[in-house]
Amino acid sequence: QVQLTESGGGVVQAGESLRLTCEIQSGTFIISTLAWFRQAPGKEREFVAAISRNSISTAYADSLKGRFTISRHRNNQTIALQMNSLRPDDTAVYFCAQTLPWRPISQLEDDYNYWGQGAQVTVSS
Repeated sequence: QVQLTESGGGVVQAGESLRLTCEIQSGTFIISTLAWFRQAPGKEREFVAAISRNSISTAYADSLKGRFTISRHRNNQTIALQMNSLRPDDTAVYFCAQTLPWRPISQLEDDYNYWGQGAQVTVSS
């Protein structure tokens, strides 16, 4: 069974930073691609960032490059999303997700089979 739990959400002011963490209880953590998605109020869920099973490859939404950084940590089976220079339009529920084993890095929601419950991030102006 795969279980993902996000933490680190909260309310910050524009320009500040926030770090989200996702704890993954999974026997396939080290051989699966992991990612972050987000869903803003009234909008569809969108891709944020992904990292390959060996951490060699990463992918980011074009609009977020340079501000957000994804990382994974084998010792405690977590991934993190460092978010800098936050803006009000970054306000959303942020979800972590995992693919089935051995799947390549992807920006497509349908390629991820396991999801966390989400963490709210609110950026005030």
